[in-house]
Amino acid sequence: MREIASIAVPVSLEMVIQLLLTFINQVIVGALGAVAVAAVGLTGSLSFLFFVTLGALGSGTSILIARRAGAGDRAGVNQTLSVTLAVSVVLAGVLTVPIILNAEGLLQLAGGAADVTRTAVPYMQVGMLALVPGVLGWIFSGALRSLGHARTPLVVTIFTVVIESLAAYGLVFGVGPLPQLGVVGAAWALVIANVLKAALLAYQVYGPRHLAALQFPTRAALRAIAGPLIALSAPLAFTEFAWSLGNFMYAAVFARVGTVALAASQIVATLEGIFIVGSFGLMSSATVFIGRSLGRGDAAGAQLWLARIARAGLVTGLGFGALFALSALIVPGLFPKVGAAVHHIALIGILINASTQIFKVRNMIVGGGILPSAGDGKGIIIGDVVGAFVIGLPLAIWLGLYTPLGVWGVFIARGLEEVVKSGIFEWRRRRVNWERLAQEQRGKGEDTDRLAAH
Repeated sequence: MREIASIAVPVSLEMVIQLLLTFINQVIVGALGAVAVAAVGLTGSLSFLFFVTLGALGSGTSILIARRAGAGDRAGVNQTLSVTLAVSVVLAGVLTVPIILNAEGLLQLAGGAADVTRTAVPYMQVGMLALVPGVLGWIFSGALRSLGHARTPLVVTIFTVVIESLAAYGLVFGVGPLPQLGVVGAAWALVIANVLKAALLAYQVYGPRHLAALQFPTRAALRAIAGPLIALSAPLAFTEFAWSLGNFMYAAVFARVGTVALAASQIVATLEGIFIVGSFGLMSSATVFIGRSLGRGDAAGAQLWLARIARAGLVTGLGFGALFALSALIVPGLFPKVGAAVHHIALIGILINASTQIFKVRNMIVGGGILPSAGDGKGIIIGDVVGAFVIGLPLAIWLGLYTPLGVWGVFIARGLEEVVKSGIFEWRRRRVNWERLAQEQRGKGEDTDRLAAH
């Protein structure tokens, strides 16, 4: 448990701090009214889709580096990181420009009110400039955890969060020499923080610690590493895309219920994120410890780590779920200017979401850590597609827009999605052949050693 905590606690704290920053920025923007909160939330639901989809490259990198580190293959670590960095910069750069140019059209798909869309467009255009450095930050963070330095991303995140909070407050309200930019000021603060974070993490990997050597990816390395990287990252990218697309579509349903419902749902989502990422580090623990065990050819060790991490998820899911429910009491004090109707919807929404938190944590560990480590991309895709697009969203549309339940129906549908997804992931987990996987990874490690020697 101490070994699990050595990775899980710093990762979870890092995510909590990042989401706490989002919450702080939401409180800052909340001083501008419900329309500003709704605009930032709607933009976040859309832009997050691109961030987490490319962030899957970081997860794939973490799994591969954990396997190479477990096998003692330093050359494999260097080449894996180099290939992933090159691929991520190209993909993020190619996506950034068209998204910025078509921001208004993308936001109009959500169906928000005209004043919400007008406020959201410039925020999104600026915020998307953080995509390239943001993805680089995910990759360096994943590499550092797999190399045994899980605390380093936490320290860097704390520092950049402080910078971003100060910059957001100053740029939104025009403090001192800083211009008063309103909602867009929070987006510029996001860009500044992501650039700074990527630079600091790169220094930790390639600087005096010499955790990896910066190398230009060779053709041989691209052929040997790109395939496994894509095989691991593509299902994760798809599931992250599907999950974030689902979030965006849920936001669209809330928007059609009304601006008040949309603003309340964004407050609920932000608070929920702070508490659910208290268990987020267990997903990283699964990828690191299971990956290392498979890299050594140790099937029994991989299954032992699986059981340990699953038990830890049960405890944290119950504990943080209870804290999330209690957070409903502080919403009126944190958002005094959004109105009583928003407060009321947020209160009930928090209680509904908190009741299913244990399922969300389980899905995060199995679908985001165990199945990817086992190479079961098909199981991940089945769970996310069926859960969100067969069960959750159709129910949300029907209950939210065509029944008296209204906004409550949308919250209930999201909870049922997690229950269904949990059952599918568990079914796929029981099908994994750990002995075969361990033998395959042992063989791949020997192939990489021969490539490095060549």
